[in-house]
Amino acid sequence: MKNRHMSEHSPTTPPQAETRAARDWVKILAEYREPSSWRSSFELAATIGPFLLIWILAWLSLSVSNWLTFGLSLLNAAFLLRLFAIQHDCGHGAFFKNRTLSDWLGRALGVLTLTPYDVWQRTHSIHHSSSGNLGRRGMGDVHTMTLAEYREAGTVERLIYRLYRHPIILFGLGPGYLFFLQNRIPLGLMNNLRYWISAMGTNLVILAALAAILYFGGLMPILLIFVPSTLLAATAGVWLFYVQHQFETTHWENDEDWQLHEAALHGSSHYVMPSILQWLSANIGVHHVHHLYSRIPFYRLPEVLRDHSDLAEGNRMTIRESLANARLHLWDEEGRRLLSFSQARARFKELAKPT
Repeated sequence: MKNRHMSEHSPTTPPQAETRAARDWVKILAEYREPSSWRSSFELAATIGPFLLIWILAWLSLSVSNWLTFGLSLLNAAFLLRLFAIQHDCGHGAFFKNRTLSDWLGRALGVLTLTPYDVWQRTHSIHHSSSGNLGRRGMGDVHTMTLAEYREAGTVERLIYRLYRHPIILFGLGPGYLFFLQNRIPLGLMNNLRYWISAMGTNLVILAALAAILYFGGLMPILLIFVPSTLLAATAGVWLFYVQHQFETTHWENDEDWQLHEAALHGSSHYVMPSILQWLSANIGVHHVHHLYSRIPFYRLPEVLRDHSDLAEGNRMTIRESLANARLHLWDEEGRRLLSFSQARARFKELAKPT
């Protein structure tokens, strides 16, 4: 992954990590795939317990202070995010050995996260099987144009793309649209009855829960607890998903050259966070390992890093570095790096110069 265009803001892979082919990690990582029923149960209890408790406290605090209620709802967003991460592991069959149990837990959590489980499981599976493949963009990913595509695009197409990639859209309006609106229908899977059942079933339970809240507590619990906690959790989740694959030296290939494990190892970041954020995000920052072997339970990912220092040092990205990478939007196939729009303009000038 070493690259002559690598900057100080890019995740880096140490030389020793390149001595082992990406596909060779699969056999090694298979040793970590077995979940522990008691550990999974503990992680679930340690997440949903505080989530429900804070919901109750926030509801009770409505009679004391709306600001207190609002503050508690923001705190609860962290546990809602962790519940989504558990749902994520259920979708990979990595939470309980019993797949049926994992699936039904995932469906139940999908009501809390506003995410129809079967729909999300399918689109996320497509993401894992096509991440970094330029010929299979469009589902379960952050839309990324190549430099050549952007250069050939018309004014309107460029404007739409720039709006889409703007932080206000991606991390401001986007999360609310995604979780409150887009998730209500099985977008991209409209011709399959199973996914309509998943979406509509989840919608009905959500509506029933909101109706019960409205009946017993009125509108304020919805406005001050449900909406803020969901929006903040959604925003954090979208940000985490973004930085997992959007960094300067990420990995994209055309379909004929794309290789699953190479894309997993070199196209996914290792997002280094403080311990509390790592716990609340269920170690999802160890994303290069997760993409190499998605069946590993999230609580075993630190074990992988402890045992394999080359993976621990590979693709590291700090929070500060991730903020800088948020300005990168176009994949330069020749330079093999993501560029900002200003860098793209400079690149176009270079290409326009007579040779």
